Amino acid sequence: MGWEPFKITYTSDYFQELYELAVELIRRGHAYVDHQTPEEIKEYREKKMNSPWRDRPIAESLKLFEDMRNGRIEEGKATLRMKQDMQNDNFNMYDLIAYRIKFTPHPHAGDKWCIYPSYDYAHCIVDSIENITHSLCTLEFETRRASYFWLLHALGLYQPYVWEYSRLNVSNTVMSKRKLNFLVTNKYVDGWDDPCLMTLAGLRRRGVTSTSINAFVQGIGISRSDSLIRLDRLEYHIREELNKTAPRTMVVLNPLKVVITNMESGTIMHLDAKRWPDAQADDASAFYKVPFSNVVYIEHSDFRMKDSKDYYGLAPGKSVLLRYAFPIKCTEVILSDDKETILHIRAEYDPSKKTKPKGVLHWVAEPSPGVNPLRVEVRLFEKLFNSENPAELDDWLSDLNPDSKVVIPEAYAEPSLHSAAVGDRFQFERLGYFAVDKDSTPEKLVFNRTVTLKDSFPKGGK
Repeated sequence: MGWEPFKITYTSDYFQELYELAVELIRRGHAYVDHQTPEEIKEYREKKMNSPWRDRPIAESLKLFEDMRNGRIEEGKATLRMKQDMQNDNFNMYDLIAYRIKFTPHPHAGDKWCIYPSYDYAHCIVDSIENITHSLCTLEFETRRASYFWLLHALGLYQPYVWEYSRLNVSNTVMSKRKLNFLVTNKYVDGWDDPCLMTLAGLRRRGVTSTSINAFVQGIGISRSDSLIRLDRLEYHIREELNKTAPRTMVVLNPLKVVITNMESGTIMHLDAKRWPDAQADDASAFYKVPFSNVVYIEHSDFRMKDSKDYYGLAPGKSVLLRYAFPIKCTEVILSDDKETILHIRAEYDPSKKTKPKGVLHWVAEPSPGVNPLRVEVRLFEKLFNSENPAELDDWLSDLNPDSKVVIPEAYAEPSLHSAAVGDRFQFERLGYFAVDKDSTPEKLVFNRTVTLKDSFPKGGK
């Protein structure tokens, strides 16, 4: 994300300190070892009833907690609970659990411990130990503020400021970790880095830059009101960034063959194409070479059998300009036996460039006679859900967009793209912004569409 943390720490770095403070909490009469089952704890909390072990002697709890630490008590047979206020209006003050027994090695601490602190116990203490000035969390944790300060006060520790703010909710997706985990584990998506997801890993794989995410977050600001941010706002910042940083290139998604009949077969011209819209003629790095031959490919959607005044593509008897190349005029359409399917088009080009058609098309040519252009796979990503706020739906899974990912296995690309590396970003002219995916192989590149060229968010919006 472009931010350098002051220090990267883990709660497990403080397991010894947390344990010693738990012992001190017992000594001060603010914690006790409990033997209730989870079901019993739930029932007693609902009835605001004290545990039968709540008032056991301090020395007894100290001995039992030591037994828990040394693995002498079975998993699930005891917990350490904070002695808070079972009559409080805030259910997060109902003697929250501080420690549980779990005979499982820890990812960082290994098998040194068989008791582990809870979030409610460790969070505030680690904040205090690390001298955090402000503890920031989302609004659902606001009811835990009482417990946060109670524990620090009970231990006589420094108390940071606590600020709560609303969670970021973006339209046409889900941000809940529970729902995201369900999508991943049940294979509705291809892992946590699926480009359809609004996870950092998914956004990175899709080709979104950290600077555009930071600009988006800065633009929407922090609020305590629960609101839904339209996906367009993020896309606006992505386009603003990639428009400046992604070099232009040409790729044809659904190729339609065009044979130029007045150009000699085998003739190859190498034309200059711009990497950047404002490329200066004296800057060689701002251009790349594209081959132009008597066989080129255009998008199927850029050809119609019937022309109209508001149509700027190719049609029988009509001319268009091939970007960076020459005007061509459709002279003949070759159909299959069904008289409907177009096999290829025949056209003539204007080497003098005197023809001035309105329509400009992107294209890719055969790099040498009889050799197909570079084949690439292109993945087109759309909104993951059809509804703006799928989280509100009872059957939210039925709202998944079946067309959130469309794979085009055989697109054609201009030759210079063969050297693109994973993570490289490009603007495919007239199509959108794309990034090289990790599924690419030396034999075939895979591109993910980051965002379309069309901007549906107003200019100047933040």
